[in-house]
Amino acid sequence: MESVSPELLEILVCPETHQKLRRADEPLLARLRARQGEGRLLNRAGKPIPEAPHDALVREDNLFAYLVIDAIPVMLIEEAIPLDQLEAGRS
Repeated sequence: MESVSPELLEILVCPETHQKLRRADEPLLARLRARQGEGRLLNRAGKPIPEAPHDALVREDNLFAYLVIDAIPVMLIEEAIPLDQLEAGRS
């Protein structure tokens, strides 16, 4: 699976806050995939994520993640995934 190059990751920032981004770790990606598999993973616009996430970039404050699709980061504010929805789904 191709991912974002380290050089690109170095210059990418959140389009809303300009915070730095980091790669999502595997435990977070697993939680995103599990919620998506349940049909309950929504983007900031409230739309469901149609495909299981394989890569994502997480904002420095850990509030939002941006999906990476075919090694291309989707850096649109409305497409960001609010990470607080993962906490709401925990028992």
